[in-house]
Amino acid sequence: MGPIPLVDLSMQHAVLRPALDRAIADTLDRGDFVLGQALGEFETSFATACGAAHCIGVGTGTDALALGLAAGGVGPGDRVITPANTFIATILGILRTGAQPVLVDCDPQTALMDLAAAERASDPQTKAIVPVHLYGQMVDPEALVALADRHCLMIFEDAAQAHLAQRGGRVAGTVGRAAAFSFYPGKNLGAIGDAGAVLTDDPAIAERVRKFRNYGAPRKYFHEELGTNSRLDTLQAAVLNVKLPYLSQWNQERSTLAAAYDQRLADLADWGIQPIVNRAGAGHVYHLYVVRVLPHCRLDRDRLLAALQQANIFAGIHYPIPCHLQPALASLGYGAGAFPVTEQLAGEILSLPMFPGLTIAQLDYVVDTITQAVRPQSAIA
Repeated sequence: MGPIPLVDLSMQHAVLRPALDRAIADTLDRGDFVLGQALGEFETSFATACGAAHCIGVGTGTDALALGLAAGGVGPGDRVITPANTFIATILGILRTGAQPVLVDCDPQTALMDLAAAERASDPQTKAIVPVHLYGQMVDPEALVALADRHCLMIFEDAAQAHLAQRGGRVAGTVGRAAAFSFYPGKNLGAIGDAGAVLTDDPAIAERVRKFRNYGAPRKYFHEELGTNSRLDTLQAAVLNVKLPYLSQWNQERSTLAAAYDQRLADLADWGIQPIVNRAGAGHVYHLYVVRVLPHCRLDRDRLLAALQQANIFAGIHYPIPCHLQPALASLGYGAGAFPVTEQLAGEILSLPMFPGLTIAQLDYVVDTITQAVRPQSAIA
């Protein structure tokens, strides 16, 4: 069998190519490359799809975090709780506001923020909590809102991996005061470059983000705040407009593939392969399909990854080095052992190929390769 990538966008783009070409050509013809028509159309459509009042397109998901938090009033002297088990962008966004990130550990079964640990970390200087809807699964919204209400915390969701994810009757990006999304190409809804957005029902936050992204200016050459240049490019918005109508269908395909993985990998539970647990049911959108390679497995995670690569299967690790152990974040003051579950998962997790268009034959080859690697030949026979 030919190579199986972790993510393959070629089929998606081949099917959509005529529509993508038209959308790009229309933007070229209009010449409205900055804050243009396609951007306004996308902001309206994505807000509607998520059930929110406002979507403000910005340059990246990291900018969405930084600008959205700042627009919500987070700044120097504030503490912001967020999980250690996340991509570094979550923490960089908090740092850009001047606030102090306060990291907490995660649940070993779901890899999501441990809300009990978040509650213990809250104090009177804590301004906000940034839950990360990791791998496409939302943090429990009911428990999250209850925690935030008890401690008067602003909820700002990191929904970069959770486009249209749902849990407990809530949609990702609509649980708190605002949320950040990324449209990096490999996301469930991806542009053809960097792109992001802030989603909110709060008109004041929406207005401030619109100013922040455009040099702090509500209108040309009039600057009310110290802003920056972070505007979602009109060409990227045009691409996202073409893709957005297919997002629900693509998410359903991911869910179907995840169910097939679950069924086939169930036989490997005794051999140390355990998928990250889904507690969101059909609301999980499976940006990534992640398994744990447990200590009693015949191979450790890195040796299993090498075996898959030898078979032309390109799995990944999200993420191999926890944020608190990254040299760039040493100033936060956390050392090895600070977050034992996060550190354990970093040595166990493996992301298997997951994308719309992955065939069952390819998925079976992935599972068969894992089976051959982790089960003794006597057990397979």
